[in-house]
Amino acid sequence: MITTGGPITRVTAALLPQGETPPLTTPRDAAREAAERELSKPLYHQNDPSPIERAIDRFWEWLGDLMNSASDATPGGLTGIILITVVVILLIGALWWRLGSPRRAATSAGLLFDERIRSAADHRASAEAHAAAGRWTEAVQERMRAVVRSLEERTLLDPRPGRTADEAAAEAALSLPAHTAELRAAARTFDDVTYGGRAADTGTYARLRDLDLTLERAKPVLTTTGGPAA
Repeated sequence: MITTGGPITRVTAALLPQGETPPLTTPRDAAREAAERELSKPLYHQNDPSPIERAIDRFWEWLGDLMNSASDATPGGLTGIILITVVVILLIGALWWRLGSPRRAATSAGLLFDERIRSAADHRASAEAHAAAGRWTEAVQERMRAVVRSLEERTLLDPRPGRTADEAAAEAALSLPAHTAELRAAARTFDDVTYGGRAADTGTYARLRDLDLTLERAKPVLTTTGGPAA
């Protein structure tokens, strides 16, 4: 076994030509520490992946291991996982289409009118202008506002800031009970296109316009101290 220093070093020195010195020998631990210090210099790490890249790599490794484990436990292996994923996506899409945007639940209580006070005729004119330009969402919104404003002008509804479409429909149904279903449907349509992210079309607007014209001719049932008035 070769050792550092000792007789072997002295023999090596004796065999060298006169005037020359034997090569230096470095203890093993010191050599390892020197190598580690050298390799720790930034020069050797310029192309190393960043912490984010290393984290992403570990994530993909983890995901790959998870998928492999799931494929082993799922009937049909990887094909089974793909089919289950497709079914889940289709279910989510169906719920989204049926219920509308998730933000509808948080904003369905939005106000019907803004701060501007406009007549029913003004709202109808705006609705027709939007419809002529093919802006069906705006046309539906303005026609619903025309319906409610018209009921206020006829004193079937008390003018009240902050009223929602649902509230207006429920209150109007008290004096127009024969049109309760249509009023609720109109309020739901207004919420869908305004807060639920639904797209209106010509048929949607036509139903609101027909309701507006029908309510203009509808005879209210008024409750007074003397009983119902025809």
